Amino acid sequence: MLEARGIGASEGRLVAEVTGRVGKEEGVLVIRAIHVRYELRAADRLGDADRDEKRDSAAIRRAFELHPMRCPVYRTLHRCIEITTELAIV
Repeated sequence: MLEARGIGASEGRLVAEVTGRVGKEEGVLVIRAIHVRYELRAADRLGDADRDEKRDSAAIRRAFELHPMRCPVYRTLHRCIEITTELAIV
């Protein structure tokens, strides 16, 4: 979704760290919650880029908000496992 909006996310610019919370049911480990922390390395720009930066930031936030319901893993699991996300733009 980022690349479609002209925001570079390849070549290591977008990374995710995923953590989970596990519990037990009848002696069997089960996943209770998943948290995904995305980190997006913003592209360097030359010159006065304040307007471009604001536009890019809005596009990034919009893609982040839309992402869960367009993600097959989220759509499969979100009804039975708590899934949270966060985004850091660096």
